[in-house]
Amino acid sequence: MGEWLIETEHLCKDYRLGNVPLRALDDVSVRIAPGEFVAVMGPSGSGKSTFLNLLGCLDSPSGGLYRLDGRDVSHLAPDELAVVRNRLIGFVFQGFNLLPRTPSVENVELPLVYAGVSAPERRRRALVRLADVGLAERAWHHPSQLSGGQQQRVAIARALVNDPLLILADEPTGALDSRTSVEVMALFQSFNARGITVILVTHEPDIAAFARRTLRFRDGRLMDDRPVAAPRVASEVLAGWRPAEAAA
Repeated sequence: MGEWLIETEHLCKDYRLGNVPLRALDDVSVRIAPGEFVAVMGPSGSGKSTFLNLLGCLDSPSGGLYRLDGRDVSHLAPDELAVVRNRLIGFVFQGFNLLPRTPSVENVELPLVYAGVSAPERRRRALVRLADVGLAERAWHHPSQLSGGQQQRVAIARALVNDPLLILADEPTGALDSRTSVEVMALFQSFNARGITVILVTHEPDIAAFARRTLRFRDGRLMDDRPVAAPRVASEVLAGWRPAEAAA
């Protein structure tokens, strides 16, 4: 792996609303090293989700350059992008995106199915990842039998099952209560400590404070890029949690 996991140069993304062109992302140049924990912030329509979609190879830029792990992925064909996504990237979404009629372990196995991993190895790796997020005993529970926080843990296990270099999380705490949100951030911090790069979109300053760097977008442009002076440590927040905070 080189000095930079992610490099964008003058990255742009244009859409059309009818006959009206819309520039959703405008001239964004940024470098992110392996092992960073970055929060992406900005108001609705600022370009942060468009930026995350481009980083995740879910979309292609209209202009500029995007290198992921040293490879120019700016203009790959859709099937090539799918291979890159499955090999290098894990995704976590606000809505969990779990298959409702499928138990936790089989939800976690899905990326390995697409990667052609054998059934016994899929099962082994999925169970390990569920144990990593504290859900070993819930492997055969369906999403409807899990709390929101537990569903998000399953989603995080699924994101990690392919041993990705990069986790991309889009508002991962948006549907969770305060304490559960901190528990999820503790998981992200623990995996980041193992060397996995984490980039998350959030509109909540309290959540962004757990990251070590923030990118702020407005009107499609990167307006601010700075380190977090003293990142919050989620495990310490949880250790000092008071009942009044849990009820708030």
